[in-house]
Amino acid sequence: MSTAPNMVVGQSRVARWAFNGSVIVLCLWVLVPIYLLIANALSAPSEVTQFPKKMVPSFDTESVEFFLYFNGVGKALWSSVQVAFLTMVMSILIGAPAGYSLSRFDFRGKNAFRILVLMTRAFPLPLLALPMAIMFIRVGLDDTVFGLALVHTTLALPFAVLITFSLFSGIPIELEEAAWTLGCNRLQAFFKVIFPLVLPGITASAIFAFVVSWNEVFAAAVLTIEHRTLPAFLLQSLDVAPLHLKFAGGAVLVVPALIFIFFVRKYLFAMWGIANR
Repeated sequence: MSTAPNMVVGQSRVARWAFNGSVIVLCLWVLVPIYLLIANALSAPSEVTQFPKKMVPSFDTESVEFFLYFNGVGKALWSSVQVAFLTMVMSILIGAPAGYSLSRFDFRGKNAFRILVLMTRAFPLPLLALPMAIMFIRVGLDDTVFGLALVHTTLALPFAVLITFSLFSGIPIELEEAAWTLGCNRLQAFFKVIFPLVLPGITASAIFAFVVSWNEVFAAAVLTIEHRTLPAFLLQSLDVAPLHLKFAGGAVLVVPALIFIFFVRKYLFAMWGIANR
């Protein structure tokens, strides 16, 4: 008589151990490369290729300092910040209204439009590089921060539209209708009732757009010369550099994005809560 309950308890325990093990493996998969990158960046040049490697680095900042004072790094870093910020702003200004419209209005071709928005990611960027470069040269957007931000916005926009669409869809339209009955027009109801509820999700979508722009390298390498972003600069300058400088450059690229995400992580968690209501 007690066999069935024991089997259920055993299966539950196995499932819990499997889940915990999967979480640990996933965390290690993400954190170990980041740790090795930062540890090698903070090690002396002679320690980078040392084996066995010490678990705690010597905190030698020679490689990082050399990289930061290398000619062109500061300009490339500033270009990355500008492009990522513009991409973040334009993605939200275009993507949030589109997501709201998809969630609140019914129109012919709505489902096809959603698919087309996602299909923009189906075209490989290298295939579009030559015609895009020619078009940018003709309109005067080549080698500009704004031109590169437009390309990065195109890459981030499908995700911004779909994320905001799911957020607005999770909020009952009855809340807006109640605001309308109390004298608000559609715009006032949006900013007074809906916007505070979706702000964490919109912020998370903006973070995603920022990270997409920060890590993108191909368009920056093709479309810019004087205004190269940090990833494109690293691709150009560190190809034949010593290994310790490559680690230093990678750390300089990764750490600012990690710090940015750390400070806004509460919005990511808040978005997860909204999406699951």
